[in-house]
Amino acid sequence: MRFDGYDTEGFYDEVFDSQGKPRPGADLLIQRVNALPESELQRRQKAAEIALLNLGITFNVYGSEAQTEKIFPFDIVPRIVQAKEWEVLERGLTQRITALNSFIHDVYNDQKIIKDGIVPAELIFSADGFRKPCIGLEPPCGIWCHITGTDLVRDGSGEFFVLEDNLRCPSGVSYVLENRLLMKRTFPMVFDACSVQPVTDYPSRLLEMLQEMAPPGVRTPVAVVWTPGIYNSAYFEHSFLAQQMGVPLVEGGDLVVHRGEVMMRTTKGLERVDVIYRRIDDDFMDPKAFRADSMLGVPGLMKAYSKGKVALANAPGTGVADDKAVYAYVPEIIRYYLGEDPIINNVPTYACWRDDDRKYVLENLDKLVVKAVNESGGYGMLIGPHASKAEREEFARRIKASPRTYIAQPTLALSRVPVLVDDHFEGRHVDLRPYILFGAKSTYVLPGGLTRVALKKGSLVVNSSQGGGSKDTWVLNAEGGPSPESALQQEEGL
Repeated sequence: MRFDGYDTEGFYDEVFDSQGKPRPGADLLIQRVNALPESELQRRQKAAEIALLNLGITFNVYGSEAQTEKIFPFDIVPRIVQAKEWEVLERGLTQRITALNSFIHDVYNDQKIIKDGIVPAELIFSADGFRKPCIGLEPPCGIWCHITGTDLVRDGSGEFFVLEDNLRCPSGVSYVLENRLLMKRTFPMVFDACSVQPVTDYPSRLLEMLQEMAPPGVRTPVAVVWTPGIYNSAYFEHSFLAQQMGVPLVEGGDLVVHRGEVMMRTTKGLERVDVIYRRIDDDFMDPKAFRADSMLGVPGLMKAYSKGKVALANAPGTGVADDKAVYAYVPEIIRYYLGEDPIINNVPTYACWRDDDRKYVLENLDKLVVKAVNESGGYGMLIGPHASKAEREEFARRIKASPRTYIAQPTLALSRVPVLVDDHFEGRHVDLRPYILFGAKSTYVLPGGLTRVALKKGSLVVNSSQGGGSKDTWVLNAEGGPSPESALQQEEGL
């Protein structure tokens, strides 16, 4: 197995520069891969896949007739991010979530940003994630978006952009933690020599952040992870995080509001719950406040929450800030609340409800990516350069019929990484989803996050539900570890 013949094809590559030379920090990894005996890398790749299966690291694909539960595809060649690059991303992500939290609080309370004409009122109130029952809420410590997954992409020049924000129930962090364990087993000495920033303390940091949200006066907060159940696509993650934090995993039927407080049914009777990390959509949380037909929710939960009897992470109503239409205004939101320019820019975005933007989009559908603002997972999207004339005409009809529903962006030349394909490497496009814990005392950005890979050749869609996979993301420390020579020598026996 060799990297000889690997072609970046003119894209920004995360491992090799435009001259085919290793980028800083990638030398040792390339040396180790090139030094492996014939078929050894394939053997290690297969061993990683078997480990994923044995560990039950899977996700559910709704609507799949062949198989409901699937292994999340994993490629064992890691993505490497330099310390100085990460420092900028960390500051930019902290800035962004701070501004978005202020925005959500404002939208449900004073609405100054609307009154000052920065964001149109009709855009906010028509957002799919806007929840009227949240108006006037004052969440614990003033925090709405405790856990965020922000999707980043890198263009042909190597610059990072924010592609979208996920502030409701962002998933995928369990794969980050399990991918890291697999990589440490696959290339242990190379991993140590590269001096990679750790991710294994995420569950303890998550638990600490949740406990900080507990109602005043609670000395030993009881936190739980609330799952919709075993048929949810991210159920593995729900159970994994509960186990890692050492807290109960509950469903709606396990909880009840009793005398104004949220209680958990146990074999010893009812036990008070102080903090709920909910992995269930707003609409199904409380049939008295949202959907009356919800069989998953807890009647009276929102009343208990509004009275400060329990904390919810994330708070209901946070989806108003990850609406793709609102995304177009995030640079202005940052400037409005923080008085700063964005550290990480948005991808240039055309909002189809604006007349000039809509006209441009309709005239350039063959060059743009069009997205439905309320869809996720790569659905409801048109990739203009790869679409047929009939598909573009259909999207033009949809845009004209419902301009508020669509945004458009240039087709970026997303960065690529080497991926093992049979017995050789090929370049595949990637994005990056770092996870941010926004707590009462501090903000923690998980070093690296989830690198998602579009495993289909030429595809720009990285979502697991549409054939995407993942890689471990190595954020390097500024100082190095052991010498490359010693690391290679120690690992030869594996």
